[in-house]
Amino acid sequence: MIRKLLILLFWIFIGLIIILYPILISIHVYLPLFIGFAGYMIVFGLEGHGMRYVWLPLLYLTNLESNLSMPIFMALLAVLLYYLTIYKKVNILKRCPICVGMLSVIFIDLYYVVLLLVYDFVFDTASVVMDTLLLYSLAYDMIFVVLI
Repeated sequence: MIRKLLILLFWIFIGLIIILYPILISIHVYLPLFIGFAGYMIVFGLEGHGMRYVWLPLLYLTNLESNLSMPIFMALLAVLLYYLTIYKKVNILKRCPICVGMLSVIFIDLYYVVLLLVYDFVFDTASVVMDTLLLYSLAYDMIFVVLI
C-alpha cells in the first residue's frame, strides 16, 4: 500500500515539474532550459528503454516552447535531426554511456541553436539572444546527463 502511494506521489511530482517548470523559466530567465537533457531522454526512449522516456520529455519541450513563445516543435525537430544524422555515429561509444550522453546533449543543443538562427534569418525575427545564458543552460544539461 505504501509502495503504491510512493509511486503515485513520484508521478505527481514528475507531472508537476513538467507542467510548472516551463512557467518558472518564463518568470525567472536565469533557470536552465534543459532542452538537450529532454532531447537525450527522447533518444534514450527511442532506443527501446520505454515510451515514458519519449512522451514526458516531448510534453515538457512542447510546454517549454509554448510558454517561451518559441517556434513550436523546433526542439523536437532538432532531436529528430540529431537522431537521424549523428546518433548512430556517436552510439559507437556504447562502452562510455556518459560520453554518449554528453555528446548527445552538445549536438542537440547545437542543432537547436542552428535551427533557431535559420528561423530568425528566414522570418527576419530575433527569437533568441546569443549570450552566456545558452552556455549556462548547456552546462546544466551536461550535469543532469552525468547524474543519470
